[in-house]
Amino acid sequence: MKFAEVIIIGGGPAGSTCAWKLKQNHVDCLLLDSEKFPRVKLCAGWITPKVIDQLELTDYPNIQANENYVNFFGIDKKLKSKSYAIRRYEFDDWLLKRSGVDVFHHKVRNIKKEDGFYIIDDEYKCKYLVGAGGSHCPVYISFFKTVHPRNKNYEVCCLEEEIKYDYKDKACICWFYEHNIQGYSWCVSKNDGYLNIGVGALFKGKKVNIKEHWDLLVKKLNSLDIVKDYEFKPKGYVYQIRDRVDHCRIDNAFIIGDAAGLATTDLGEGIGPAVESAMLAADAIINKSEFSLHSIHKKSNPVAMGIMLFLWRIVNFFTIKSPSKLPMNS
Repeated sequence: MKFAEVIIIGGGPAGSTCAWKLKQNHVDCLLLDSEKFPRVKLCAGWITPKVIDQLELTDYPNIQANENYVNFFGIDKKLKSKSYAIRRYEFDDWLLKRSGVDVFHHKVRNIKKEDGFYIIDDEYKCKYLVGAGGSHCPVYISFFKTVHPRNKNYEVCCLEEEIKYDYKDKACICWFYEHNIQGYSWCVSKNDGYLNIGVGALFKGKKVNIKEHWDLLVKKLNSLDIVKDYEFKPKGYVYQIRDRVDHCRIDNAFIIGDAAGLATTDLGEGIGPAVESAMLAADAIINKSEFSLHSIHKKSNPVAMGIMLFLWRIVNFFTIKSPSKLPMNS
């Protein structure tokens, strides 16, 4: 049986960041993931300047700075700030390699605790266990599912596809609250001629057909000459946005990132909270200190998104609908 003081399950930004910080502080750790890297990972893929700073990404070559365009209720606006886009296929692999820890391709099936140690499939053993395996993380399922239940009202449903396409503009375009959806659709330009296209919404138990919203987005992209006559094959996924974070550590087991349901409640942005939670977990292990996720912000932009949500409720009440007219591609 292979032993490490810390075993991290999940090699996304949460897992690799935690491993990186532990390795920097000479803590013996290894990482398990069910997939081999690089691997396809659906994600709009924008990161904040804070994440760039926290992860010390000055040497990472594949960040694209984009102009930001938004549409609220038919009103188009170019923002002064820029956004930064990455492809998770490249980004996650780079972070994992940079961490310097041993990575094992292993699908976790069973975790048990015996005599103060965690035993994984009778093959791996550790003192500290970090669950960074996303919404279906086996650490969450094994130890946290009862004390940290998922609230269906905080689930986001998405349809998304990342394509290679001849698109010239470096732009991130978002359309908010169109067609009576509490969410938004997006088109994000990325390095080497890739586009990430998707739609996501918080349904809160409502019966909403996400495929209908995808079809409306494809129609919009075609009419705006952004993507024309392309045969899309989108894939869907569901993840949790921020609810309560009272029970994210039990003994020496931790959950971080999407395993803890930390995506922001306004934009559903998960990379920033994943990175921050990973650093907090690493710090708690290194210093044998308390672990809390309450310091992580619930919203990406509390003031602006609060105003938008208020306006959405007013618009929705009066059933006003305005189509976007953003002519983006040049």
